[in-house]
Amino acid sequence: MLKVNNIEVRYMGVIQVLRGVSLEVDEGRIVSLLGANGAGKTTTLKAISGMLKTEEGEVTEGNIEFDGKRIDRFGPEEVAALGISQAMEGRRVLEHLSVEENLLVGAYCRKDRQGIKKDIEMIYHWFPKLKGLSKQMSGYLSGGEQQMLVIGRALMSRPKLLLLDEPSLGLAPLLVQEIYEIIQKINAEQKTSMLIVEQNAIAALSISNYGYVIENGRVVLSGPAEDLRNNDDIQEFYMGLSALGSRKSYREVKHYHRRKRWVA
Repeated sequence: MLKVNNIEVRYMGVIQVLRGVSLEVDEGRIVSLLGANGAGKTTTLKAISGMLKTEEGEVTEGNIEFDGKRIDRFGPEEVAALGISQAMEGRRVLEHLSVEENLLVGAYCRKDRQGIKKDIEMIYHWFPKLKGLSKQMSGYLSGGEQQMLVIGRALMSRPKLLLLDEPSLGLAPLLVQEIYEIIQKINAEQKTSMLIVEQNAIAALSISNYGYVIENGRVVLSGPAEDLRNNDDIQEFYMGLSALGSRKSYREVKHYHRRKRWVA
């Protein structure tokens, strides 16, 4: 469904952030893009959703295809019309609007009123907490409730592909588990393809079919989620686990990064 083909991204024609990133998302699958802060995860999502254009960013090499159509020159409104929706990092709700008004904003390009009403009820089915808060100003919601609202709003456009940027950011572990269980349920029921950007590798890989690791603007490792979960280096550097029960030395860390680049 989605093919990102060896793209490079620059901001203001000068600052290079991505250096030959390639990835794929098959129809109905969940794919994770893992990496530390500043690795290029969010920029990759913005390149797909067209949001780069709002920040003076541009895909300068390579291309992005969605359902066989090249989209890397499209603006965000054109990309959204094709069926790609992005839930932004940081729980960006419209604080002065109620929960239900936020959901309606997500359906702004739709004309089927009955379908919109049905989908709002479906969002309340997936996120029962939101139903009791439907008339409340969204700025007063807790962090977890705002994250649920942002995901629900993105789903209101009935996307073929949902881009989720750090859905676990700043949330307690139990809330993270709850939200990821709901994300998995949505994928199973609606067959919505998903690309999830995360630092929380444990949460993301627990529901993903496939995963990529990005560092310094390059994909350095990829494979089925099960293989990544069992990879010693992923466990050490992205899950905080170590088979030896101790941290590796600085020299070993540097070797790890070099080895990953060679593998890529």
